[in-house]
Order: sequence, then C-alpha cells, then structure tokens
Amino acid sequence: MSDLSRPAGPRIIAVANQKGGVGKTTTAINLAAALVESGQRVLVVDLDPQGNASTGLGVDERELTTYELLVDDAPLNSVIQKTSIDGLSIVPATVDLSSADIELISNEKRSFLLHDALRQTAMDAYSWDYILIDCPPSLNLLTVNAMVAAHSVLVPLQSEFFALEGLSQLMLTIREVRQAANPNLRIEGIVLTMYDRRNNLSQQVEKDARDNLGDLVFETKIPRNVRVSEAPSFAMPVLNYDPNSLGAMAYRDLAAELMKKHNKIAA
Repeated sequence: MSDLSRPAGPRIIAVANQKGGVGKTTTAINLAAALVESGQRVLVVDLDPQGNASTGLGVDERELTTYELLVDDAPLNSVIQKTSIDGLSIVPATVDLSSADIELISNEKRSFLLHDALRQTAMDAYSWDYILIDCPPSLNLLTVNAMVAAHSVLVPLQSEFFALEGLSQLMLTIREVRQAANPNLRIEGIVLTMYDRRNNLSQQVEKDARDNLGDLVFETKIPRNVRVSEAPSFAMPVLNYDPNSLGAMAYRDLAAELMKKHNKIAA
C-alpha cells in the first residue's frame, strides 16, 4: 500500500534506444538542461558505462557512481553529484558499470535495483520534478532496470534509413517489461533527432514515423546542428554553450512539449 503522507514523486523517464549514435545521451542532457531552464528540478541517472552524460555535464570526479548504487547498495546521497547548473544533478557512471550485468545475475531482485533506489524515502528531500535515465545502447539488464524503474520511455529516433526497423525490438522489450515487472510503463514519445529539413530522407523518415506511430511522435524535431555536436567537448549542454543555436531552441521546444503533457507550468 502506498504511503499517502509522502509527497508525489518525480516523473521518471528512461531515454532509450538500442542503436548507438542516435542522439540518446545528447537528448538526455539537453532535455534535462531545458527542463531546468523552465524551472524544473532534474536528476540525470547515467546508466551507460561509457559515462558520456557525466562527461557532457562536466562531472570529472566520479568516486561513487551508478555501479555502487546498484551493486553495493550505496546510499543515494553519496552518489548524487551537483553539476554547474543550479537545479540539475547527476548520478554519474564509469566503465565499472559494464560488469554490472554479470555481477547482478545471481541477485533475485536484479531487475528492480534501480526502481527501489529511486523510490527510497531519502529521495523526498531532493524534490525532483523529473529523473531522466540515460540508458546504454543495448537491451541488457541495465536497460531493463531503467524500464522497470521508469514511468515511461522516451525514444530518440535518428532521421536515417532503417531507423524504424530498429524500433521493433525496443517495442518488444517494453512490452515484455510491462507484462513481467512494470505494467504501468508507457512510451513517452518518439523524438526525431539529427533532422535535416533539406534532406528528402529526413522528411520520409518523419512521414513513416508519423504514419506508423501517430501521436507518439513529438511535434518537435531536433535538427542536425554543429553547436549540439560541439557542446559535449566543452562539458556543457548546448543551452549553455550556445543558447541561441537552433539545437538549443529545439530542446527548449521539446521540454515545453513534454511539460505540457504532464500539466507542468514553466517558471
């Protein structure tokens, strides 16, 4: 039975696609920054052993990470790190996380570790509005943990040939998680990334996506934008690196569209 005295928890969204190079981490950190800019408090959970979300948010020191959170049951307040952006924090990751699949295989609750960690009473003090989980580019135990923990899955879809074909396995995994462990899991939406409106292929991918997935596809499209690509090398979201770039404006639009779905008002 739920504790009615506890405050309503944050919206937990897994950012997932088993294909690499689709703008998954870029979307996680820039959407997080855009939500914070709109007055939301956001936690990013880096669940990718590559640790790109951590690097992209300027986190260098990573003594305690998602590995310790999942494998060693480290206290939440010991793994959460503040970023240079007020209101945006992260649970960072390192390559240690790559061995978590093997180390957790004998744990009976292996699929629920992140779910339980993000719902402990210690979370209440942080008053997060959103938790964004940056998943690894594979459908492994870490991704399953994210989907069991999340309310919904946000899928970045690169505007390229065969883009939709890769979605079928992801949708199947979401369905299996829903049946086995998280019946309330929903698809938050599909966001088209690396979109070039001058390119016929981008337009065709958008048409196919909207024809097949309808309202699941966000109206906002993330353009192919050099400033978005440059920002991670300066360890910051594009909204801080070049606030007036097309990429920054697109992520603001995506945040506004997401908040509207959840009846949240920008500050």
